[in-house]
Formats: sequence, structure tokens, C-alpha cells
Amino acid sequence: MKLSLFATAFLALSTTVAMCQTQPTIQQRKNHQQARIAQGVRSGQLTPRETAHLEGREASINRQERSMRRADNGHLTRADRATLNRRQNRTSRAIYRDKHNAAVRH
Repeated sequence: MKLSLFATAFLALSTTVAMCQTQPTIQQRKNHQQARIAQGVRSGQLTPRETAHLEGREASINRQERSMRRADNGHLTRADRATLNRRQNRTSRAIYRDKHNAAVRH
């Protein structure tokens, strides 16, 4: 009985730790998306116009994050993180769409 209780507790703890490790930070996502945009430019998958549009979206997210942090003494609330995450998700999908459309850089 003690062993199964210990095993259950260990499994729950390891699952919780694994879930925490799979959530990238806002900064990690920004870096990854910037790298994806740069790779698209290098490979010719993104046109200059697409690149400018994606960079503008990234800059807008950065401005919003700075504003949110200013409002809460340098911290992000749970709602702030959710808002930024949604915007990053939309931008990530836009990067994918632009990289995989028929438009190519000349």
C-alpha cells in the first residue's frame, strides 16, 4: 500500500514538473519566432513585405508587453500572460502561413 501511494505521488510530481518545463517563457517564444522569421528571409520563403508585416506584429507585441509590465510594477499578471500568449499564437500561425504560401522572394 505504501509503495503504490509513493508511486502515485511520484508520478503526480513528475507530471507536474514536466508540464511546467514544457511551457516556454514569453522571451523564449519571442526569440524562437524571430529565428523563424530570419530563417524565412534567408531561405527566400518570406518576401520583404511579409517580413515587414511580421516584424511589425512582433514589435506590437513587445510594446504591449512593456506597457503591461509598466502598469504592474514590472510584473505580468496571469491575464497579461494569457493575452500575450494568444497574440504570439496568432503571429506564429501568420509566420507559418507566410512561409508556406506561393509568394517567394526574388
